[in-house]
Amino acid sequence: MRRTERLFQIIQILRGARAPVTAQAMASELETSLRTIYRDVAELLAQRVPIRGEAGVGYMLDQGFDLPPLMLTPDEIEAAVLGARWVAARGDPALKRAARDLITKIGAVIPEHLRPFLLEPALTTPESPWQVEDAVDMSRVRSAIRGQTKIVLLYRDEADRETRRTVWPIAVGYYETVRIIAAWCELRQDFRHFRTDRVSQAEFLEERYPGRKAVLRAEWRKKSMTQGDGRLRDPLANRWTDRARMSA
Repeated sequence: MRRTERLFQIIQILRGARAPVTAQAMASELETSLRTIYRDVAELLAQRVPIRGEAGVGYMLDQGFDLPPLMLTPDEIEAAVLGARWVAARGDPALKRAARDLITKIGAVIPEHLRPFLLEPALTTPESPWQVEDAVDMSRVRSAIRGQTKIVLLYRDEADRETRRTVWPIAVGYYETVRIIAAWCELRQDFRHFRTDRVSQAEFLEERYPGRKAVLRAEWRKKSMTQGDGRLRDPLANRWTDRARMSA
């Protein structure tokens, strides 16, 4: 166990204790030496964690002490950073900025002893691949999803045929090279997937679409995930290829 993780675990042990916890008990639980526990407690005291007690007697955490509002475990920090870096490399411009800001905000609230998990994470993502450019403002698409408002699309299929669609957007699928909008299509009276690079024009309406977004999304998932044999599959898998099945 790395030291930063061990410091966090010591705080967790003391938070859950109703009586003083001996260094020996903590050493046994964390599978480390007494000397290491003494050094770790000294480090926490230096970081102004209010621990009371002494060697041979036991330690307690002062009442009223709590971890910061955004207290994360080392694994949670690494997961958040990994996801944020993936988005920063592959998302649209607004999401890229949001991902970078998220990493900065996490760094501003976590304790010093957890900072190495943010600055020197053990996990990484591959370099961003070549991506097709979105032909629609994705930040406005996300706003339409949140507000449950309609979008009018001029859309080109794989044969370059253009149609005008009024859609009810419910989700955006992000892939390595492309993005798609999942929506109910008024023209087809069914759910359809639209590649963002094939949108010729988009008009964002103020008109709200009927029903609840959560219900529509559940219906979309149920319909697109269930195959004839009852197995489940990713509703967006392989839908971004240039095959006719991707045509809206």
